[in-house]
Amino acid sequence: MSEYAKFTEDMIKTHTILVPNMLPIHFKLIISIFEAEGYKMELLQNSSRSVVDEGLKNVHNDVCYPALLVIGQFMDALKSGKYDLDKIALMITQTGGGCRASNYIHLLRKAVKKNYPQIPVISLNFSGLEHDSALKITPVIFLKLFYAVIYGDLLMTCYNKCRTYEINKGQAEKVLNKWQKRIGNIYRKKSNFYLKLEKISSDILNDFAKIPLSCEKKIRVGIVGEIYVKYSPLANNHLEDFLISEGCEPVVPSLLEFIMYCASGTFNDAKIYDNANTKSHLYRLAYEIIYHQQKKLISIMKKQGSFEPFHDFEHLRKLADKYINQGVVMGEGWLIPAEMAALVQSGIENIICTQPFGCLPNHIVAKGMSRAIKQDNPNANIVAIDYDPGATRVNQENRIKLMLANARR
Repeated sequence: MSEYAKFTEDMIKTHTILVPNMLPIHFKLIISIFEAEGYKMELLQNSSRSVVDEGLKNVHNDVCYPALLVIGQFMDALKSGKYDLDKIALMITQTGGGCRASNYIHLLRKAVKKNYPQIPVISLNFSGLEHDSALKITPVIFLKLFYAVIYGDLLMTCYNKCRTYEINKGQAEKVLNKWQKRIGNIYRKKSNFYLKLEKISSDILNDFAKIPLSCEKKIRVGIVGEIYVKYSPLANNHLEDFLISEGCEPVVPSLLEFIMYCASGTFNDAKIYDNANTKSHLYRLAYEIIYHQQKKLISIMKKQGSFEPFHDFEHLRKLADKYINQGVVMGEGWLIPAEMAALVQSGIENIICTQPFGCLPNHIVAKGMSRAIKQDNPNANIVAIDYDPGATRVNQENRIKLMLANARR
């Protein structure tokens, strides 16, 4: 008998796959890719206190906040009465990293097996961690997922900028919804979507650029940190919305930077430890292809001129070398100080570092490195905010308000 329920070919037609909400914009595009391939998926929106309570019930106290929230969101959804539990599957992403990114799928499976043994848990990964699921990542799907990250980053950046300054409230959201639907339709067509990066990106930029914006000068606040807490509104208590309500513009680094960080870690480790192999060479090749596309996107954004381009990833690596060795890859590793340094260098001196309380690797590379960055940049205004089940939203927001008060001086 199988240790846990498997997602089989027959389930593709009968089951709805629930997806936790880490990146609302990106994940909607990703879901549209799988729906075009015949899968049924739903992005979870439940975000009440019961999500945290369910997480606390189903995992032990040593588990980090992101794992607790993802598992809690799943368990809360399964208990909601909305779903036929015999026709539900759960999907979680895995990067193959040293902590939650590899391990908490097993905690989720343990919680699900105890309560709903018939429900399969699917791993979405590109590291070869699991091979026994009917959810297959074909080369075409992989390519679509890559472009979903690019378009998701572009939409996130344009949306945050425009909704901060829009004169007619809600206009940015309308453009966002329009493009999420349009990109989903592009994926449903069997067209050469990968040849349309320049046209689609330019059209997105031009559409958002048409939104009338106020000339009011607002404080720009960069958001860095652990990947789940940095991006997930559930995890960071809708941090971007809060900053906008406080008269600030949130600036969030792209997801593509994290993907390139993961890719570069493999071949960089091979160089550091003199252990080059076929895998490291393949990751190097993949990195070069991704980097070429990033440079192309940066060029498109510069040419259009309305929105600040993303940070060139090779520039990020050089900035990291000033503060920390690129062999530091546990958690978000050297990427956090590199992003902080890049934000300060680009004039965004106010930075919030979002951290799960007790996440030792990210505390070291975030809190530990912020002092070095401040020494080089005396005007840098960096605050680390811890997120965990016992931290109150009021306390977190008060600490952010104190940081903003310093910024306004």
